[in-house]
Amino acid sequence: EALRCVIRNLLDNARRHAGQRVRVALSERGGTVELTVSDDGSGIPAADRLRVFERFTRLDEARSREAGGSGLGLAIVGKVITAHGGTAHADQDPAPDDGGIGGARLVVRLPAAPPPG
Repeated sequence: EALRCVIRNLLDNARRHAGQRVRVALSERGGTVELTVSDDGSGIPAADRLRVFERFTRLDEARSREAGGSGLGLAIVGKVITAHGGTAHADQDPAPDDGGIGGARLVVRLPAAPPPG
């Protein structure tokens, strides 16, 4: 259930900040699963990329809670992913000319589950 909450929070965050597009990618490599959620919004300034995973962080102070949320969504993402032995970080998605959509890119990495058997 906690991992479902992570996905929901990442998607809600991307949808809230997107201009028109949200991109989701899931991959597995070398025993690590990576989920990337990008949007085509204005992105997250480099100086704030660690801070967005702290409780009550809302980068646009003028936003109301009704429109912008409480500032807990990405903090929950960070705590859940860390508790599951993973990492979460924010970055800038590549520009459209470079194959991206240009806004924020949030990446979570988790150890892959061992194969059954």
